[in-house]
Amino acid sequence: MAIARFPTIVLDCPDAQALGRFYGALLDWEVSDGDGGQWVEARSDHGQSLCFQPVEDYRAPVWPGQDVPQQMHLDVVVEDLDTAEAEVLAIGATKHEHQPGTTFRVFLDPAGHPFCLCLS
Repeated sequence: MAIARFPTIVLDCPDAQALGRFYGALLDWEVSDGDGGQWVEARSDHGQSLCFQPVEDYRAPVWPGQDVPQQMHLDVVVEDLDTAEAEVLAIGATKHEHQPGTTFRVFLDPAGHPFCLCLS
């Protein structure tokens, strides 16, 4: 028996509203800002969610090094890497210079968190 249906992942960042909008656009999820930007949520129609909270003196992860560990990252499954790459760049992602594979591509979100686009 599951205790909960879906986990919520919370990302620290310098600007919760900006990062919420980025992931809302990336995943086509609705974004809500319940308390003036101190907690922003992107939620799917099925209940999955990502949340964002601003942190003073935020330091972006350094990948692939570990000077500032990434701690976690998201893999987003796509059907076409070239099309998805163009779309995430258009909404504010940056393609990382280090690309260690051929079936996925590594990007940084606007706050510097690594995430991957992966072939389905």
